[in-house]
Amino acid sequence: MANSAQAKKRARQATKRRANNMSLRSHMRTAIKNVLKAIDAGNKDTAQNAYKSALPVIDSMVNKGLIHKNKASRHKSRLNIRIKAL
Repeated sequence: MANSAQAKKRARQATKRRANNMSLRSHMRTAIKNVLKAIDAGNKDTAQNAYKSALPVIDSMVNKGLIHKNKASRHKSRLNIRIKAL
């Protein structure tokens, strides 16, 4: 347990940061799931639109440091491959 004022403040900051990161990560996962749902439904136009809206969300997670750039690239590449296969 935090005893000093500095440690208590850092604990408060960590709690806020964790909550914000969880929210952002959930937003990214939802964007990816929307693309996957459209792909599974076989609707190419909807999948492409969902993919276009998911790209800036994924990229912003990289800029915020939530995910590694290679992970973002891997997600984008795999989604794009699946859309082209429709």
